[in-house]
Amino acid sequence: MPNIALKHITKRFGNTVAVNDLNLEIEDRDFVILLGPSGCGKTTTLRMIAGLETPTEGEIYIGDRLVFSSKKGIDISPDKRDIGFLFQNYALWPHMTVYQNIAFGLENLKWKKGKIKERVEELTHLLKIEELLDRYPSELSGGQQQRVAIARTLAPSPKVLLMDEPLSNLDAKLRTEMRAELKRLHKEIASTFVYVTHDQLEAMTLATKISLINQGILQQFEPPLKIYDRPANLFVADFIGNPTMNFIDVSLKEVEGNRYHLANDDLEIIFEKEGDPENVGKELVIGIRPEDIKISKSGLKAVVYSVLPSGMETIIRVKVGDLFLSLVTFGRTELSPDDISYLEFPENKYILFNKETGKNIGLGRIISIKKKERSK
Repeated sequence: MPNIALKHITKRFGNTVAVNDLNLEIEDRDFVILLGPSGCGKTTTLRMIAGLETPTEGEIYIGDRLVFSSKKGIDISPDKRDIGFLFQNYALWPHMTVYQNIAFGLENLKWKKGKIKERVEELTHLLKIEELLDRYPSELSGGQQQRVAIARTLAPSPKVLLMDEPLSNLDAKLRTEMRAELKRLHKEIASTFVYVTHDQLEAMTLATKISLINQGILQQFEPPLKIYDRPANLFVADFIGNPTMNFIDVSLKEVEGNRYHLANDDLEIIFEKEGDPENVGKELVIGIRPEDIKISKSGLKAVVYSVLPSGMETIIRVKVGDLFLSLVTFGRTELSPDDISYLEFPENKYILFNKETGKNIGLGRIISIKKKERSK
């Protein structure tokens, strides 16, 4: 299976820049997810890889083959790029059986009947739909239709499988099941997958790497847990994670080596940053994941604002002065709204951001955090 390389890809629709100077290297057998909010350019990027959309500028390679170049005037048609494209709506032929739907593309490629039968049997066994061969799409559940669509796309053994929000039409339970199936399938067929979604949970659970895009600009391209633990900027930190990361706006008051004395209207904080001391800027933001705040018998005093139990975990929203913080506790809790609680910050992976640029400027730990003494 090939690498896919996008080099300085830009796509304009009139005066609108849908994708802006995108550079992306998708390695052989990667499961790359193009993630971002609606309208960020992720589907446009997928369609440009497929050849269904023509870039305004740049080059696209699939393996060693240049399939698009604005400067060289190269634009290989979709049917010659050796890719499979799985659409959101499955696009099954309603008048054909499951067998006929899967075999249709192979018949057009002039495969022999014996080879077609062998390939259909291989794929239906892989996707566990052998018993559905004589049924029509209207007789199938959403999950079954999805499996048939995947089998049909894989039938000609494409080098790359492209998927545009393929699970969005399924209910929550089926989506969870199909995520597991797609992950298993990716490992078994050892292919390169490129997948579009706006669902960050889907991206976190499926991807080997996430390409997070905002307003046509690549924000970060790394493995899911690296993006979660070390987001490149405030947008990434806010987009990835549910509940979202807590953000505390602070001003820099004093620097002692790699310790930064920070404050806002409610809090005074000493933050010790990893690495050498540096000029981090005047206005900063501390980012804290909800699971990295602990309920304790002492510490920062807070008032419980809301409690949202879900069985396995409980999301607690607390208020410190005018500041709201979310935290996650596993299992059940006895806390109720308006209760007094105390917070500890025991981790060494809190993040300092420059507020103006949004850039991550380092990980660290909170040495002390206390309510600001107000003058009477």
